[in-house]
Amino acid sequence: MVTAHPVPEGFTEIEVFAIGTALLVEALLGFCLNGLTIISFRKIKELRTPSNLLVLSIALADCGICINAFVAAFSSFLRYWPYGSEGCQIHGFHGFLTALASISSSAAVAWDRYHHYCTRSRLQWSTAVSMMLFAWLFAAFWSVMPLLGWGEYDYEPLRTCCTLDYSKGDRNYVTFLFALSTFNFMIPGFIMMTAYQSIHQKFRKTGHFKFNTGLPLKTLVICWGPYCLLCSYAAVENVMFIPPKYRMIPALIAKTVPTVDAFVYALGNENYRGGIWQFLTGQKIEKAEVDNKTK
Repeated sequence: MVTAHPVPEGFTEIEVFAIGTALLVEALLGFCLNGLTIISFRKIKELRTPSNLLVLSIALADCGICINAFVAAFSSFLRYWPYGSEGCQIHGFHGFLTALASISSSAAVAWDRYHHYCTRSRLQWSTAVSMMLFAWLFAAFWSVMPLLGWGEYDYEPLRTCCTLDYSKGDRNYVTFLFALSTFNFMIPGFIMMTAYQSIHQKFRKTGHFKFNTGLPLKTLVICWGPYCLLCSYAAVENVMFIPPKYRMIPALIAKTVPTVDAFVYALGNENYRGGIWQFLTGQKIEKAEVDNKTK
């Protein structure tokens, strides 16, 4: 007979089920959309450009976030974390690696778009590959720090998934959080803000708006902002007085990133969308358009 585990403290039966269902839906939708982005890049020759390599990097990172959410959803339905303390550390590392790589890759896309539209310089394969590698290695550096003692991974309030432990709020946490947020949120956000402001001014002069220049930064702030705000508040005040179910909300919002990114960077990109359509239907797209306007 299977043992029924008790509902985690601070949650009701329906709340645990709702969180698990939300994580599962977010994971399935995001994985399908970003998987389609990855497969289309692989199958459609016209999509394989240096600029789209950076879009691919976002899709790969977001698929990783979805896999992380799958594990969290499965554990939520079980009502407990079945993989032990080592599994918790791996899960926390994996979640941070893919999240930070997604943010860095989004900043790289903004940098590329700025040069494409404002300086008319074309991204070379060597530069694109270097930027992609840097984004992932930079994310790996910050993600491994909690495993080495700077910061710490521990269970989230539901205790069915793992992330950065903000419950202590000690000096170790504060110093890590300050450095982490500076290099992995504020600087990428600044790059995106300045790049898209310049692009917007360029579009306004020409009268041709090729995409919504405000959407990428809004996505970053809306999806990651609540989680960053919670972690930042934990650096100055004890957040444990906040009910566990409310502390789970920022994490659930952050898990929507893969789905939103797919619409912003792939499906929201006219030419990449054309490549996806070609993959799904076999209808050809104009090579010149894809090569020259892959933004």
